[in-house]
Amino acid sequence: MTTTTTTTPTDRDRTGERIFNFSAGPATLPEEVLRQAQSDIFNIAGTGIGILEHSHRGSLFTRIIEEAEAACRRVAGISDDYHVLFLQGGATLQFAMVPMNFLPAGKVADYLDTGSWTSKAIKEARLLGSLNIAFDGGKRGYDHIPAAHELSLSRDAAYVYFCSNNTIVGTEYSEPPATDAPLVCDASSDILSRPIDVARYALVFAGAQKNLGPAGCTLVIVSKDFLRGARDQLPSMLDYRQHAAQGSRLNTAPVFGIYFMGEVFKWIERQGGLEVMARRNREKARIIYDVIDSALGVGTTFYRGMARSDSRSMMNLTFRTPSDDLDEKFVTQARQLGMEGLKGHRSVGGMRASIYNAFPRAGCEALAALMKDFAKKNS
Repeated sequence: MTTTTTTTPTDRDRTGERIFNFSAGPATLPEEVLRQAQSDIFNIAGTGIGILEHSHRGSLFTRIIEEAEAACRRVAGISDDYHVLFLQGGATLQFAMVPMNFLPAGKVADYLDTGSWTSKAIKEARLLGSLNIAFDGGKRGYDHIPAAHELSLSRDAAYVYFCSNNTIVGTEYSEPPATDAPLVCDASSDILSRPIDVARYALVFAGAQKNLGPAGCTLVIVSKDFLRGARDQLPSMLDYRQHAAQGSRLNTAPVFGIYFMGEVFKWIERQGGLEVMARRNREKARIIYDVIDSALGVGTTFYRGMARSDSRSMMNLTFRTPSDDLDEKFVTQARQLGMEGLKGHRSVGGMRASIYNAFPRAGCEALAALMKDFAKKNS
């Protein structure tokens, strides 16, 4: 993959050249999986029918979903003590499904508010039960992950809910919070970016469109023991037990999303697994963070990171220049150089470089080179 200063993004679109996509999601996908999907959309496994056209009850898709689950279990080390589900509704539906299933009357759930997505989850959960906000990161602009002494956990919580990686400001837990209560995690932005000890969790969910595949499918990993304690008399599509009983095919499943996720799980295996993913992701992030932290020969640091240095995300790297005008100028120049999706979230501004598993190291090197040159010319 190369970049050029003489070709506009529109020209690239016409020539078919891919650019560096820093989008927070939907995001960069593995190119070899995309190439395979191109073929399988037209005719998969010699069936004469494309994956988009196959019945979700047919033998071909039965094999696909079984292989996807098996590959997911191998990559993440998921034991038979857990269900692996492929659901619809995005991670946002999980904001309501979790309390609907696991927050009974008379109990309280602890929520750690570290960003926009936990804030949204809290809003949904409050419609369904009693909450204790064990950490309120909004008071500090969501700039860090809480230490143990900052948490006010309940004595007997139904569960403790947190988001492992917060895309907007760019913070990430290095370890899950310590608690004796069942632990529920929204891992949408860093799922399978590093090793995960699934046994520490009661439930993990992740929207696919960042590290796993296209939008439209959500991975749910849920403890069978935890699920046995779920509430009764729920609408079928909102009941994890019914989805588990039907093998993620309670209704017409998101066939293409599950197919693609299965191919991504296999791609991760071919790369060497989660230890390799973690090493690559640390190296990619360091290329950019080193520039953010450097004086760059201009006498002082030019860029300012939004997240506290001890809480920085390896997936979503956020930073600002000295002014909003320079931020806009930077994003424009990056786009001209074949780097798209760098504008920060509208709620915080600045820049955000999302570098999920499939994002190439060359893109991080190109961004770092631009950052250095931009700082020297605009200091």
